[in-house]
Amino acid sequence: MHTDRPADPGTTTDLPFPTIGTSAEALERDVPREECGVFGVWAPGEEVAKLAFYGLYALQHRGQEAAGIAVGDSSQVVVYKDLGLVNQVFSEQTLASLHGHVAIGHCRYSTTGGGTWENAQPTFRTNNVGRGLAVGHNGNLVNTAELSERVDAEKGDLANASTPAGGCDRATNDSDLVTALLAARSADKSVEQAAMELFPTVRGGFSMVFCDEETLYAVRDPQGVRPLVLGRLERGWVIASETAGLDIVGASFVREVEPGELLAIDASGLRSQSFASPKPKGCVFEYVYLARPDTTISGRSVNSTRTEIGRRLAKEHPVDADLVIPVPESGTPAAIGYAQASGIPYGNGLVKNSYVGRTFIQPSQTIRQLGIRLKLNPLREVIRGKRLVVVDDSIVRGNTQRALVRMLREAGAVEVHVRIASPPVKWPCFYGIDFASRAELVANGLDMDGVRRSIGADSLGHVSLDGLIAATEQPGSRLCAACFDGEYPIPLPEEEQLGKYLLEGVDGTERGVSGPAEPVLPSGYGAADALQRP
Repeated sequence: MHTDRPADPGTTTDLPFPTIGTSAEALERDVPREECGVFGVWAPGEEVAKLAFYGLYALQHRGQEAAGIAVGDSSQVVVYKDLGLVNQVFSEQTLASLHGHVAIGHCRYSTTGGGTWENAQPTFRTNNVGRGLAVGHNGNLVNTAELSERVDAEKGDLANASTPAGGCDRATNDSDLVTALLAARSADKSVEQAAMELFPTVRGGFSMVFCDEETLYAVRDPQGVRPLVLGRLERGWVIASETAGLDIVGASFVREVEPGELLAIDASGLRSQSFASPKPKGCVFEYVYLARPDTTISGRSVNSTRTEIGRRLAKEHPVDADLVIPVPESGTPAAIGYAQASGIPYGNGLVKNSYVGRTFIQPSQTIRQLGIRLKLNPLREVIRGKRLVVVDDSIVRGNTQRALVRMLREAGAVEVHVRIASPPVKWPCFYGIDFASRAELVANGLDMDGVRRSIGADSLGHVSLDGLIAATEQPGSRLCAACFDGEYPIPLPEEEQLGKYLLEGVDGTERGVSGPAEPVLPSGYGAADALQRP
């Protein structure tokens, strides 16, 4: 609990958190990390690798550390992956070399396992009879330690199951553990049978796409925490994390993959099985921040939800002001709704550098000190002399809002009233969002007025949880709001069995394993060349 608090909203001394010179790194860590995006396509006669590329391009916002595509052509599975954005990893030449009728794709932000090449997805294994299997996973498992022990216990069955990183002992993320167990169990039975045996024992949030040489599969956890949808092409089928991933490839929306459902798609058509009874608990934060505004979840437009959140926010936390401005881009719909309900004019007071994403080029010390200006810059003529309502999607550590309020005051704003389109984030997520630890969450250490003082705002207001849920038009009983209320719908193990680096050392490398990541082969890797590796 922080106790040193300033006397005035604008004071910048004796704050519980630093406000001057907030670094770019601190701001980079101050957002709720998107989990991952997954995409799958089964479409004979189509360029499935290119369809997967565009699907991932539409889902890039969900993960920006690494990207990969696996393609099956009836004889082998070939995977190509690397660190970077989708359009950095894949070229026209690379995509043209990936031939087949079935493909899965993945863009990653790490939630279990660090951001290394080995942990990029799709993960890949071959079983004892030489059949390949590639998996892409959105979410996070809570029984990772148990699955790791199970992989150790089944090492005999995994003796010939290989990864390009050098064997079954290199699993440093929960996704690869699932891949290893699926591959091992499909040696003497079908992948569908192996999946129906395995997934009832897997706990946590997971929406997965996977494929062998012939078939596309999709599976969603019994709570349906992470989104997953099914679409139809003229000559095939598509699976995607969001409906925006269907739109970009011209696929029509069919339905959501049901919680606890396993889908299989091949030349025989589409097959569906339930491996567990559905207990819907979709992530409410998808509506707040994670999903694209042009996505639809459970029949509700994300953009409409965010606009309605803004309207409710205005009613719950009114204020006299001259202008409502958003923190682009995720705060924009809520700011529009706030302006509509309050009657205060809406304007663009901040310009976002649209080309700033994840970068592997470290900024110089001079640039690093610019902090928030790397991404946002004020329109001084718009905000000078104004009483502002600044609408953002959430507060995690408070670094971003603190730097933003200071920047707006320096640009001439006479008052800065911060409005947040979600309740205070007080609890970490263990189902696929890489929030800060509970100790780092500013709302967990300070009361509302303490947070207001720490960010230097004249006033601060969050939409209520009831207001947020009402805006989604979904029953609260079907939504997971654990990051706001601490009520976790999937039981959690002991604390020492959780954590991003559970399977790795504290420095981000696997326990007992050292050395650089193995480079990506120019033509990817697959069943044939993986089996030939020493």
